[in-house]
Amino acid sequence: MRGYVRHPSDIPIHFSLEEVVDEGDVDYLQNVSQGGLSFCSNRYIPPGSHILLKIPLVKPVFQAVGRVTWCQAEGRHYHVGVEFLDRDDSFRARMVEQVCHIEQYKRQVLETEGRVLNGEQAAKEWIRRYAASFPNLLPDDEDQGS
Repeated sequence: MRGYVRHPSDIPIHFSLEEVVDEGDVDYLQNVSQGGLSFCSNRYIPPGSHILLKIPLVKPVFQAVGRVTWCQAEGRHYHVGVEFLDRDDSFRARMVEQVCHIEQYKRQVLETEGRVLNGEQAAKEWIRRYAASFPNLLPDDEDQGS
């Protein structure tokens, strides 16, 4: 049973297997939780690899080191699962989760209502409507897993 709530996304993510995050590898975050994240990649990344991640959309920019736990082929792409190695990254991932929700909300409002919201407007509306029901999981909660 999964101990972390996953939040779907299509936010750009940069990654590198080197010591510096390379802007050349840009793929899309699929989902994020307090324990890790997954993204879609154009290349295979061996499980066990350490990976540097960067999500430039959030301010301050989210950066974390993780370990690839799985990499599955799907068509011409790969779905890659990453576990955070630093416990503090789990707390920062919560901010990324909220940004993902706000970005989805912004797109949903455009599609359903025809309103164009900037990031601040979308954040204020999302917080007013949904922040109270946003999962409040902490890393020490029972039944955790990846």
